Amino acid sequence: MSGLIYPKESYDIIGICMEIHRLLGPGLLEIVYKDALEYEFRKKAVLYEREKEYMVRYKDVILPHRFYADFVVLDKIILEVKAVSNLQNESIARAINYLKISGNRLGLVVNFGTDELVYKRVVF
Repeated sequence: MSGLIYPKESYDIIGICMEIHRLLGPGLLEIVYKDALEYEFRKKAVLYEREKEYMVRYKDVILPHRFYADFVVLDKIILEVKAVSNLQNESIARAINYLKISGNRLGLVVNFGTDELVYKRVVF
């Protein structure tokens, strides 16, 4: 895993996601997978924030609308949860924007909506 940003941390997060997917399978709503993630993070004493709010700066103002990352894990990894039949490029693009706004360097986009767990590492 040489050259990867936060290799152990991301490996651990994906491992948790795989366990959840193995036990729950595909076809549930995103919120169910988020609840399971929160349970596992608490159980394993993993530092996280759910629905972390970020302000969006544009030129010299803060825009009125905020963005909310599904999870920020260990104060440095954005975890975006999906439960769709096909992970779209817009989900990856959104994760890149989240990284820009938050100042974090690594995002994980995880899709629980297919027979096998699909995830993408997004680096900014």
